Amino acid sequence: MKVRFWGVRGSIASPGPHTIRYGGNTTCIEVRGDDGSLVILDAGTGIFPLAQALLKELPVRANIFITHTHWDHIQGLPFFTPLYIPGNTVRIHGAHDLVTSRGIEQVMDVQMQYSFFPIREAELRAKMEYETLKIGDSVPVGSLTVTPVMMSHPVTNFGYRVEGDGRTMFFTGDHEPWVNIYAPEDDEFADYQQMIDQQQAELDRHLLGLDFMIADSSYTAAEYKAGKIGWGHGTYEGHIAWARRLGVKRFACTHHEPTRSDDQLETVFAAALASSGYRAGTADEPEIMLAREGVEIQL
Repeated sequence: MKVRFWGVRGSIASPGPHTIRYGGNTTCIEVRGDDGSLVILDAGTGIFPLAQALLKELPVRANIFITHTHWDHIQGLPFFTPLYIPGNTVRIHGAHDLVTSRGIEQVMDVQMQYSFFPIREAELRAKMEYETLKIGDSVPVGSLTVTPVMMSHPVTNFGYRVEGDGRTMFFTGDHEPWVNIYAPEDDEFADYQQMIDQQQAELDRHLLGLDFMIADSSYTAAEYKAGKIGWGHGTYEGHIAWARRLGVKRFACTHHEPTRSDDQLETVFAAALASSGYRAGTADEPEIMLAREGVEIQL
């Protein structure tokens, strides 16, 4: 199994000289099985350079798994060039939308309304397929199996566990660990805390011993406490601690804050590692990195 980052920024694309090392595209991750099977996790602006690379291996059969339908995770879909080429097959997977009561097919229908995009969905030449997933529904893709797991975000957000070829990896999408909405002195505090502890334990059960984990680590702990609670994103410190607790072998922080330059990104990352007491290179520690566009991880 191979994993390659094509987009690692959160919220909005941020190209320019200050983001050139880690990249300015929004979320897109390519996962390949040993048999060449193609899984794409999210379709931010990073899916466009991936599309250009795929033109060298036509016909394309791509399975795109959308974590959730916020713009930074779907805005590249209409620019996924294989959609316009006969002989290709593109299957889009994702969650049922609680607001519209529609399945994942809405993601293309809404984006490609003529008022917003000059090409209609009906003009696509690839074979289009849609699969609306439920929690725990596993999807076989060649030698890989992809399983959605419910995460914590203001809209329905699936994390995806991908396993196959003797390896396992997981991508959170956007995820903020569950927070108790009650104060400790409130009568409801204890019951609510028990509920979120159970949710976290159930999530952890799915993720123990992963070969590779990629998690939304948008903020520092200080930034989070200063006004980001409830925004649906995690912290470096919190998710580094999570990866260590789970015993994962490799861990990548992603969904980089778009206003943060590469230098600033490295500074806050180094500070988070230091404050956590992380001991790089020791046998009981995961390899921890910042997600970077173009980096390929062989599992």
